[in-house]
Amino acid sequence: MKCHSVAALWSPSPPSHHITAVAATPTALFTGAADGTVLHWPLPPSPPFHPRPSSLLCAHAAAIAALCPLPSPAAASLLVSCAAGVLSLFSASAPLRCLRRRSLPPWAGSPSLVSPLPASSSHPRVAILCHAHDDHCHASAVVVVDARTLAVLHTVFHGALSVGSPRAVALTVCVASAAASVVLADTQGRAQTLPIADGGAVEGDSPRRLSASSLSSVASAEAPDGTVEAVALSDDGKVVALVLKTSCLLKCAAEGSVLGELSLGSTSLCKEEEGTGAKGCLAGGFFLRGGEWGARCLEDGNLVRSLVLWGSNGGAIVYRVAVGTPSFACEAVCEVPGVSSDQGEMSSSIQFCQMGNWLIRVESRPYKIGGSFSWKPFISIWSMDQLELSIAVNPESPPFCKVLGEGSLQGEEFRLERSHSLPKSENGVEMSSQMCSSDNGLGRYGRTVSSSMVLSEDSYAPYAIVYGFHNGDIEVIRFLNLMPAAKFGGGGGVYPHISERFFVGHEGAILCLAAHHMYAHSDSRSFQRALISGSLDCTIRVWDLDAGTLLSVMHHHVASVKQIILPPASSHHPWDDCFVSVGDDGLVALVSLQTMRVERMFPGHSCYPSMVAWDGVRGYIACFCRSLHSTNDVGSTLYIWDMKSGARDRIIRGTTSQSVFEHFCRGISKNAVTGGILGGTTSASSLLVPVLKDTALLQSRANRNGLNVSPVSKNHHTAADSLALGALTAHDVKGKTPAPDDRHNSAYSSGKVGSAKIINKRRKYPIKCSCPYPGIASLRFDLTEIMSTQGSFSDRQFRDHLHGDDTKETIQPGVLENTSGIQEMDSPSRESLEGQLLRFSLCFLHLWGVDCELDKLLVDEMQVCKPEDCHIATGVVGDRGSITLMFPGKEATLELWKSSAEFCAMRSLSIVSLAQRMITLSRSCTHASSALAAFYTRHFAEKVPDIKPPSLQLLVSFWQHPSEHVRMAARSLFHCSAPRSVPQPLRIERNKIPDAHLSSSDLVDTLIPAMQNASVSCHGQLKTDGEIVDRDDDDDTSQISSWLESLENQEWLSWIGGTSQDAVASNIIVAAAFVVWYPSIVKVKLAKLVVNQLIKLVMSMNDRYSSTAAELLAEGMESTWKACLGTDIAHFLSDVLFQIECLSSAPSSNAIYKTAVAVTMREALVGTLLPSLAMADIMGFFGVIESQIWATSSDSPVHVVSLKTLIRVVRGSPKSLAPYLDKAISYILHTMDPSNLIMRKACIISSMMALREIARVFPMVALNESMTRLAVGDAIGEIHSATIRVYDIESVTKIRILDACGPPGLPSFLEGPSDTTTSILITALSFSPDGEGLVAFSENGLMIRWWSLGSAWWERLSRSLTPIQCTKLIYVPPWEGFSPNSARLSIISNILGHDKHVNPETKTRELDDADNLKLLLHNLDLSYRLHWVGGKTIKLTRHGQELGTFQL
Repeated sequence: MKCHSVAALWSPSPPSHHITAVAATPTALFTGAADGTVLHWPLPPSPPFHPRPSSLLCAHAAAIAALCPLPSPAAASLLVSCAAGVLSLFSASAPLRCLRRRSLPPWAGSPSLVSPLPASSSHPRVAILCHAHDDHCHASAVVVVDARTLAVLHTVFHGALSVGSPRAVALTVCVASAAASVVLADTQGRAQTLPIADGGAVEGDSPRRLSASSLSSVASAEAPDGTVEAVALSDDGKVVALVLKTSCLLKCAAEGSVLGELSLGSTSLCKEEEGTGAKGCLAGGFFLRGGEWGARCLEDGNLVRSLVLWGSNGGAIVYRVAVGTPSFACEAVCEVPGVSSDQGEMSSSIQFCQMGNWLIRVESRPYKIGGSFSWKPFISIWSMDQLELSIAVNPESPPFCKVLGEGSLQGEEFRLERSHSLPKSENGVEMSSQMCSSDNGLGRYGRTVSSSMVLSEDSYAPYAIVYGFHNGDIEVIRFLNLMPAAKFGGGGGVYPHISERFFVGHEGAILCLAAHHMYAHSDSRSFQRALISGSLDCTIRVWDLDAGTLLSVMHHHVASVKQIILPPASSHHPWDDCFVSVGDDGLVALVSLQTMRVERMFPGHSCYPSMVAWDGVRGYIACFCRSLHSTNDVGSTLYIWDMKSGARDRIIRGTTSQSVFEHFCRGISKNAVTGGILGGTTSASSLLVPVLKDTALLQSRANRNGLNVSPVSKNHHTAADSLALGALTAHDVKGKTPAPDDRHNSAYSSGKVGSAKIINKRRKYPIKCSCPYPGIASLRFDLTEIMSTQGSFSDRQFRDHLHGDDTKETIQPGVLENTSGIQEMDSPSRESLEGQLLRFSLCFLHLWGVDCELDKLLVDEMQVCKPEDCHIATGVVGDRGSITLMFPGKEATLELWKSSAEFCAMRSLSIVSLAQRMITLSRSCTHASSALAAFYTRHFAEKVPDIKPPSLQLLVSFWQHPSEHVRMAARSLFHCSAPRSVPQPLRIERNKIPDAHLSSSDLVDTLIPAMQNASVSCHGQLKTDGEIVDRDDDDDTSQISSWLESLENQEWLSWIGGTSQDAVASNIIVAAAFVVWYPSIVKVKLAKLVVNQLIKLVMSMNDRYSSTAAELLAEGMESTWKACLGTDIAHFLSDVLFQIECLSSAPSSNAIYKTAVAVTMREALVGTLLPSLAMADIMGFFGVIESQIWATSSDSPVHVVSLKTLIRVVRGSPKSLAPYLDKAISYILHTMDPSNLIMRKACIISSMMALREIARVFPMVALNESMTRLAVGDAIGEIHSATIRVYDIESVTKIRILDACGPPGLPSFLEGPSDTTTSILITALSFSPDGEGLVAFSENGLMIRWWSLGSAWWERLSRSLTPIQCTKLIYVPPWEGFSPNSARLSIISNILGHDKHVNPETKTRELDDADNLKLLLHNLDLSYRLHWVGGKTIKLTRHGQELGTFQL
């Protein structure tokens, strides 16, 4: 069960964002950039607008090719495609989570254009135009993709197009046949039409190269006179607009003829700019759609279309174009003014998009830093129907549009402060800044991050972030100190940025970083950890990360160094202390950190190898060179090198190269912590790893092939795509203090490497880090792993491993005194690793600034502080490594709380679980932890009333979580949010809820006169109303059934990794919970509709929900389900016993997980459900278990389970069992039958426990001291046939029957009503100490009887079942407060609400046998006891109070 929470650490400078694609929805704007980032700009429904990005969508590592909004009746979504062939589907509404991430088939190529298809079913589809280079030939493919699963449905076209490289795509639908076609247009104005067939090849089939002549029509056209800047197609695909430098040609797509020309040479779009003298030109255009701007037909038959053309200066003009056969007319409607910008080495990039009646201008402005360019986006929104008529313009020019708002990426959360010059030492290396306040250390502000990575201490703690800047500086920012705060003085808590460290020496931007721990031992080498940096200045520098010194500078590249690859987990000496560098010059080099020399060089790549994979087992390096530009004829090429010899093994070109590269990656020993193939801690993006399918199956296949698939990386720093972090040691120092000597804090003591590997292999990592883009780090907290860290290993093991031989000098006295699983954390120095992990998690997950009192309490009592000097934000985990990160600021996080019920559930569940765990770990944190749990359970909704209630379906999926704290938190959140989040089909209408102030009897008294006063003339109207009610009931039943059985794949399922069956199961659990706990706010018929579904869920053996279903059935059995099931309870009992027998069967050797599930299910069935079913139908229960004796084997576990269930029934509902004591005793004695030795051996212990329990609870059952005799008296029965049975336990036979009938002359006032013969008979029994006598007390008649049984051996010889009269009879005088049964019977009858106007005798006579039995059971008193005082003296007690002593 997945429960992940994400926190993001943003660098102080905003990230670069060079926009390559833009799309708009009615509520937001999306911009895709060249680095693969997608920004979400939410927009209000009406102006004024202040566009600011709220979230960053991380799913791609290549340039975004297209953004395609997909409207859907259920929920809108956004389809994103990048040049690397990866597709991702995001929900268009908050939290914009990635629902699906998938790669296109390698033969399809790189997508360039995406267009939605007409919705023919509930699943939306899109057509994607792709380009690929196969055998030096340009090939294009048009594929139809399911927009929900991202699976390729069929191929429309694959091969060489008859037109050139398409620049525009449109979809047309024939009204008559409803057939869709794809229209492609190139820069020559030629168009090609491709019909979309309804059927096609199944995904995975080899694509067919389709003939263009047979499947398309091509319109020939003369080449335009000039360079085509852009191409636009109308919605119907009939008109092609060719945008030239100063004009726009409109052509007929079908015939290729020129329909008209728009000349813009004299407009403001093409004028010379002042100061620079550069002449402007057109840059792009598109046809408007929708509303008044869409195509419409005039009276003369001509079509009027609206066309937007924009120039390089940012200005745009909207034209209305009337296209007809004989004529052509155009009119400028409005104009967007241009922007004035200084033309430098690179001009701004301008794009426009439409949002209803608004035009959105998206501008990317470049600025140069350290020899490289960064980009900032600027957004402006213009109204096409609101014009600035007051501004004086050229009379020939159209009026200006009104600006509605402007915004950019740089907001208040990214404040640019002054930067200071870094001091340099003589050798130009690290300078450590002593940070004592927040005013220092401003050097990183004002600089742009070009590369970043997170450092973790032996995969246990993320303690620092490494930033590489465009100016060549490297900064290590420590946000977590591994040593206790007491060592440095000051308060406690988790406090980031304890110290900083700078590495200065590069002259260009830092493009890649890596951190490596040395394994080999050498006397000449003194460093333990190395920091490797590659730069734009073509050099690689190796630094001593501990001492801060420069170790080596390498110049083997002649272009910028873009990648550093560390050895994978399976590497062996000497390759485990090497790294691979990849340069923009196409060179891949293997460098040894031991010798500081280049050991192997792999040159000759056709272009920059964008992906490099290192197979440490087989000793090969695969370099994948993929051309992401359609103009490059080289295409994709895969080079495989032999690492040992340095020779090139083979070259694979074309689309096959990607498939071979993915196959190569599957065989690499993966880091089990990350699931990726990138070894070590590097700055490589986690999104660079290929999106592989069926990784679990491929992993097992690799294991069968004998590959060394290590569970963790040999490098203690894990892969960049997900750095594994385990138990953290988090302490705080108020203010900034210098970092201690890292060599003492290092976890990489050479003598402990072996033990570290063993510990790592056994550890699971609750926190994982990744740097998807430069300057952005994400921390992913896995609640399941965090809560399971208790007892995984002791503090002594970790600290010995952490500090090696210097433990005694480093650790203060008292730190290691307590090594138990649960440790006291009353002082920071004594804090357990689990406690530090919890504190660190709460530091980043808690929403600071909402409740100031709670924040202060957390700081003062729990010593958890808000991270300072770094920008903290939240996020959500998507599919296959994708992440959605919110921008810094409390407002963006609160918007997520207000818009996503799934996020509210996941984040609240995580924090409440952590807070409850803290309560059990530390007494000093109890108050703060309780306040924290109460805030996210109840008070948060009071502070922020418009936040979403948590998703109930998501919460119930954690009711069977292994951790008790998670289960408790999920149930608490459910109960607090259930009343305000009842699903609509289950919610009762307000006008149907009875008045709460009226009792049930008053309500009936009010309704009956109203019905009696209804006139006969209203009979027809009443009948009509009744039909309406029946129809409404049928509608309610249909709605509830549809909701319960819905297989719709809901969005919350992807948060926990569930399936459609989980959706049905969670709906059933939610409905049943409402029926049991909140019946007044749901429809009455819900109980009958859900009970059968709940039973099926119990019997389905679902590992997530079956135990919960059993608990709900047990909890509501008496109040709700008993009336719904009726006689079916006995059948259900039989089914449950059969299920228990199946669960108890011996599992196979490879079913460990199923065994754990079976144990959990068996505990729920035996301990919870069976007793409730037995109490609901005791007669049915005895019938079932008696039949099981003959229906199952003698050693079946069902017999023991039945006895244990009987014990629970005795403890839980003894009065209900009282009339059936004979059946209970008979069944127990049957399981002890000496003639069936197998059953007796299996059940003897449980049988004796059951007998002792019955004798303890029921005073009318007695065992002698030697446990050889058993006496059972009639608790309830006929007065004149009361008996006591005496059994011999050894032989399991009945040896005596004692007559306990009322003697002649019984007083009438004690006998009870004359017409009632059923009464309470034997109240208490007791054997004499010598076992030869039996005494019985009857409350009905106040009599004590005595029988002398004789010795046991004489009983066996003179066995007789003739009823024996008592030896002595003693009448007990009534005690103070005693009331006869008849009087108490009358009182109970009055309580139960029978008619008050008849006398008690008449009322009792009218009761049937069932009601009389209920009254007798209610009147049954099981507190009487008989105690032997002496040899012949008996003492009678009730509730422990003595009632009298009698001499026998």
